[in-house]
Amino acid sequence: MLCHMIVRWRAVREAARGPVVTHGLIAGCAVVFVLGPASGLDPSYGTGEELLSAGTAYFRRWGVVPDELFTGTPRAWLTPLTALFVHGSWLHLLGNMLFLYVFGAMAEGRMGRPAFLAFYLCTGYLAMAAYAAANAGSPQTLVGASGAISAVLGAFLFLLPRARVTSLFPFLFFLPLRFPAWIVLLFWFALQWVAAQRAGSGPGVAYLAHLVGFSLGFLYAWARYRGTTRVSRPATATEGDSQP
Repeated sequence: MLCHMIVRWRAVREAARGPVVTHGLIAGCAVVFVLGPASGLDPSYGTGEELLSAGTAYFRRWGVVPDELFTGTPRAWLTPLTALFVHGSWLHLLGNMLFLYVFGAMAEGRMGRPAFLAFYLCTGYLAMAAYAAANAGSPQTLVGASGAISAVLGAFLFLLPRARVTSLFPFLFFLPLRFPAWIVLLFWFALQWVAAQRAGSGPGVAYLAHLVGFSLGFLYAWARYRGTTRVSRPATATEGDSQP
């Protein structure tokens, strides 16, 4: 009885402080981006060709390079983790952080902070590694939190399928419409699948990492929480052109 009361008290305290891990991940990605060359805010990286060269070197140092990942060096094996905090542009950063802010907070509340942080980092790492394995000969650098955030979406689909999501669809003139989360997220997954079939091996969006991350997130939530009661409270989200 006492242990149950302690657990409940801790849960109440965590809820009162809000989604600390989600906010911390967003802040971490923002700080890394602002301090890097892609933001264009640090004059020490130079301008023009000098800035482009600095950006290329920066991404190769901290991002995943598929044809280098499986060389066995410790630095290479760390890059699927460091790449989760590196983004290539303001649009890339803001799009990913929007999805993390909306869906991550509720997923964190359901999983708990330590479990959510471990889940985010592990699934993000595996999604990056899977993409690199499928494109093992590619010299193109992969950066961004897409794989981890896709895993959050997959977990959200299982944990909160009936949560109401407000979505903005460009082809409907950004008219806000409310749907159950399962409709929005399955539609998003289908778009990623179609895009992955058409994607080439060159630079672009790593749709395969999205699919792997989403699948891992859903399977983890199913394995871990299938015996518990799922929550169906309302939620508000914005789904637009930006892909996580």
